[in-house]
Amino acid sequence: MNVDLARWEFGFVTVNHFFFVPITIGLAFLTALLQTAWYRSKNDQYLRLTRFFGTLLVINVAIGVVTGLVQEFQFGMNWGAYSRLVGNVFGAPLAMEGLAAFFLESTFLGLWLFGWDKLPRRVHLLTIWAVSFGSVLSAAFIMAANSWMQHPVGYQMVNGKPQLNDVWALFTNPVFVWGYAKVLLASLVTGAAVMLAVSAWQLRHGREPEVFTLSARLALIVLVPAILFTMLVGDELGVIEARYQPMKIAAAEAQWTTCQPCSFSLFQIGGGNNDQTPTEIIAIPHLLSLLATNTWNGKVIGLTPLQNQYAAKYGPGYYVPNVFIQYWAMRVMAYLAVVVFLISVWGLWLIRRKTLATSRLFLWVAVWSVVLPFLLNTAGWFLTESGRQPWIVQGIMLTRNGISPTVSTTWIWISLVGFVVLYGAIATVDLLLMLKYSRQQLPPARAEADADTPVPAVQY
Repeated sequence: MNVDLARWEFGFVTVNHFFFVPITIGLAFLTALLQTAWYRSKNDQYLRLTRFFGTLLVINVAIGVVTGLVQEFQFGMNWGAYSRLVGNVFGAPLAMEGLAAFFLESTFLGLWLFGWDKLPRRVHLLTIWAVSFGSVLSAAFIMAANSWMQHPVGYQMVNGKPQLNDVWALFTNPVFVWGYAKVLLASLVTGAAVMLAVSAWQLRHGREPEVFTLSARLALIVLVPAILFTMLVGDELGVIEARYQPMKIAAAEAQWTTCQPCSFSLFQIGGGNNDQTPTEIIAIPHLLSLLATNTWNGKVIGLTPLQNQYAAKYGPGYYVPNVFIQYWAMRVMAYLAVVVFLISVWGLWLIRRKTLATSRLFLWVAVWSVVLPFLLNTAGWFLTESGRQPWIVQGIMLTRNGISPTVSTTWIWISLVGFVVLYGAIATVDLLLMLKYSRQQLPPARAEADADTPVPAVQY
């Protein structure tokens, strides 16, 4: 009971925190691009957009910090046994994240916010790029820690505990390399989708079409290659996971028996943990072999033989993850990625025709499509984390053994309810702030005579 509740609590706070991570990384990069365009062109329209979308960035950084702190508190409260066993490894990248990346990001964000009229323009431009780099670096350390849980490397067992002996191995871990690349690309997709949605809303309401067409164009130019490469990198990540976590890939297809070659079902009925004979509605031959092995006739080992292998290697137990979650998380992620790609290509086509600002249908779709990257990211998180079960660290520690032994069921219930209320309040605040500031008028353009004067600091 405690394990299930703790997992629900961890999943709830982590998914909520991960709403803000990709939008922060993506918006920081896009805001830096806007300010760079202003610095190079001296076009005040880019300055106005920089300050406008910079406000949205600051909102999400602030909310993201709060959700991250709550997540750390929850982790330390419920997973003490895990921390005692693998703290020598897991703690290293987390310490690096706090001491280096978060310090860098927060320091330069402050300089960027209050240095408009105090720092030289080139130096001030470097501060927003430092914010973007800090957010990217922060994600690197977090992903290094998570990837070690998926595929432990660079350690040796000392007195029954893993101890880090090769920190470089954490950052050359194949799961980290491809998983981190996918997170960065998904962040660009999320940030660009938010910028596109805000720009589309402003254009639909006739707000300065010349200016918001610039931001919509930038968002689409970033969005198309970002979502395309996200899908390509995700495909390669599937090959890596099939190598080190074959149970995860087999569960993503509800593949109970070994197959060669293997088809990929677009939709099926059944196939869950209690129903091992799915009915495939539409299946694409050889596609699963390509996704899992990069070969036309590749072999994918089924869940049943894998369960037998794990039981022989690790002892009696049930090592199959939740097949329903794996199967549909994979398809939600893949199908939504295709939808985002089609919408972004549609937008580029309208740019080419110079009708982006007047296409009411596209602008309506662009506004509502802002939810798609968040659903896509959440599905990817479920696919990655649920597919690792029942391991908290693959091959080293089972999830049921990582729970804090002194935490009672009552306390987990109380904290879970408290976190739901807290995150509900945080989400409401963030939504209201984002709606308010994304619907505001752009800051007024400066007079031509003031073009060379310092830009006043933003008042938040």
